Amino acid sequence: MRAILTYHSIDPSGSPISIDSASFQRHVEFLSSGAVRVVPLAQILGGGDEDRVAITFDDGLGNFAEEAWPRLKEHGLPATQFVVTGHVGRDNAWQGRRDGRVPHLRLLDWDALGRLAAEGLELGAHSRTHPHLNRLADGALADEIEGSAEDLFRRAGVRPQSFCYPFGSLDERAVTKVAARYVRACSTELAVLSERDSPHRLPRLDAFYFRGAGRLESLGSLAFRVRLGVLKTARGLRASLQKRGGPSRS
Repeated sequence: MRAILTYHSIDPSGSPISIDSASFQRHVEFLSSGAVRVVPLAQILGGGDEDRVAITFDDGLGNFAEEAWPRLKEHGLPATQFVVTGHVGRDNAWQGRRDGRVPHLRLLDWDALGRLAAEGLELGAHSRTHPHLNRLADGALADEIEGSAEDLFRRAGVRPQSFCYPFGSLDERAVTKVAARYVRACSTELAVLSERDSPHRLPRLDAFYFRGAGRLESLGSLAFRVRLGVLKTARGLRASLQKRGGPSRS
């Protein structure tokens, strides 16, 4: 089994973007145990049938440097941090609007991102302002996708090879523009990887769903696959309710 894990914030709030410190520590212990091979995101595709996992973080939140990176670095676990370049050093109130479902958090500044990159963290692009890309006109779409790469090069000296679609919202226009600039891109589709996956529509496993003891540790087992199937069905139902104007957590 191959999979990309995605995290956002390490905090105790229990929000949809959060995982608590103790659960993250359990994940790190499992991922560094040798039970599964953890590779850089660039190595998740290709290379035969060997099972492997890649670790990603979205948004560039400040607690990554405090809670996550020291543990990952200590255990030699590679990771990718997707940066919202227009909000660096600010907060996660995207376009100035706070989301009541998630904690209001500060973001890493450019100096911190530069230090982390020098220590081995891959910096990827996550747009400039974290919009729904599929709602943008062509010019704004290009600015978000190409501009975030320009920002990372200009401010951090990094030429990003990886992109992440904000909110997982994408359409063919967005995928085409991303594919012209980046080697790979991650979505929010909840799934393990398959040979059919496009390198610019890579699914991921949201760590929020695997906070409980033993859940991530069962990776690759029948129980894990069954749980993943249930989660995907529930997510699909929530998405359907959202389209009809009903409540949604995602």
